[in-house]
Amino acid sequence: MFQLLIAFVGRIYTFFQRTMPTNMIIRATHTRRGLKWGAPAMLLAVVYVVIAASLAQWVASGAPGWINLLVLVCLWNVLKFVVNGPVTLVRLVRVRAIERRYRDAGVASRATIPVG
Repeated sequence: MFQLLIAFVGRIYTFFQRTMPTNMIIRATHTRRGLKWGAPAMLLAVVYVVIAASLAQWVASGAPGWINLLVLVCLWNVLKFVVNGPVTLVRLVRVRAIERRYRDAGVASRATIPVG
């Protein structure tokens, strides 16, 4: 029974990782080409804050209470994007330092090879 539950949760997690737009954006920013877009993607957090605030205001003015779930989803997305920005910046700096080190080592090794 416990193994069935673990398998079910794993399938749900995989489904959400592959189909939810914010997860797709965050996954794209963790590729080598996408690391430079991590900081600009943080601006999406502002959009989600505005959406969450307007939904919360709507609930306060008499909308159904289940809309608070949407507010929580928006705030969760804000947290994901705010954390993702600095993480991708640190990874980008580290990757560029490694690439520079390899590039400099490659130039130095070619300079010592006799030509002819």
